[in-house]
Amino acid sequence: MTSRRVVVTGASSGIGAASVRLFREKGWDVVGVARRADRLEALAAETGADTFVADLTVQADVDALRDYLAELGPVHALVNNAGGAFGLASVEESDPEDWLRMFAVNVVAVKRVTSALLPLLRLAAADAGGADILTVTSIAGHVAYEGGGGYNAAKFGAHAVMEVLRLELAGEPIRVIEVAPGMVKTEEFSLVRFGGDQAKADAVYDNVANPLIAEDVAEAIVHAIELPAHVNLDLVTVKPVAQAAPHKVVRGELAPR
Repeated sequence: MTSRRVVVTGASSGIGAASVRLFREKGWDVVGVARRADRLEALAAETGADTFVADLTVQADVDALRDYLAELGPVHALVNNAGGAFGLASVEESDPEDWLRMFAVNVVAVKRVTSALLPLLRLAAADAGGADILTVTSIAGHVAYEGGGGYNAAKFGAHAVMEVLRLELAGEPIRVIEVAPGMVKTEEFSLVRFGGDQAKADAVYDNVANPLIAEDVAEAIVHAIELPAHVNLDLVTVKPVAQAAPHKVVRGELAPR
């Protein structure tokens, strides 16, 4: 079978890096995209993936990524994984600059990359019979919780973008997939959210039985894209059993009553 190419954003750590590894294991050509060149270099050395350094909130970087990919050939799948949360303050007290950053990376960057790569995805779809756009959102994009104001709004926005895009692409052989993880214990997500406060970051997962790890979400991402081309998983919600909702997490051992 001719190799297929997938572009994974936010590839320098966490879910993005885990997705790059799993796609490579499955025989895909992979282009990992992120801001941190040193991390991408290490990932490339480990996996054999191609990499591209870009800040996806900057249009010139997205244009450069598009041009680079056009030289490589068709793009069969795009995984919009880059994102992040900044702060856990109330709507009243939160910093508007944090909201702007969250919208820039979680919503507008998804639009930038999707718009730039759609012509390449269409080329792949014409040749291979299908292509995929998968965006990693969050259960925070479906259920609001206290302290989540800006992140909830951004991820609700990313969810809406995928809903609209699926309608707009109806009639084309391009699947639009949303994967919405719950609690995922990665090295950086909570640390970034709490401004580098390791103790606060660790407390999020304290005594939670088996929170998800990045590899769990990567499995869902790769599975959704590798399904037969006529099968579309519109929305995949992935949570640890200990998490019933964003605001309801059981701490301690899980046991039958």
